[in-house]
Amino acid sequence: MSSRSDDWQCQWLPSRQLLACYALIQGLALLSLLLVDIPLWAFLLGIGFCLAHGAWVLPRHLLLSSPSAYRALRCTTDGWQVHSAAQGWQAIELYPDSLALPLIVLLRFRLAGQRRVRSACIARDSLARDQHRRLRVRLKFSRHRWVAAK
Repeated sequence: MSSRSDDWQCQWLPSRQLLACYALIQGLALLSLLLVDIPLWAFLLGIGFCLAHGAWVLPRHLLLSSPSAYRALRCTTDGWQVHSAAQGWQAIELYPDSLALPLIVLLRFRLAGQRRVRSACIARDSLARDQHRRLRVRLKFSRHRWVAAK
């Protein structure tokens, strides 16, 4: 019989599927601004909001090029941790509303000592098929998944 190790880690890559979905939604938002009859200042404000949102979301959540982007997750005997290039490994508390679906994993978590809830979206093309399945199984059946961060 083999012993099961509680230490587990995965690192994900940018997802082309998420990028394509985001581009489609941004395109529809911009198209709706063109089709609706609004004043010029509201039209320009809407375009400004779309561009600002893209400038914020693309490097941090989709392209993962920002140093503050979360790119890895691990589960050890000390609990769950996320990794970013700027901060290194940080202890987290997973929230029960995290989703582990076959197409996508949505992690909702809070960093230790902070009140703000953060999210990381991990699409199936961000990880190898086996790693994505293991992540989903870990999130669904881990004994310590809702333990507060230390």
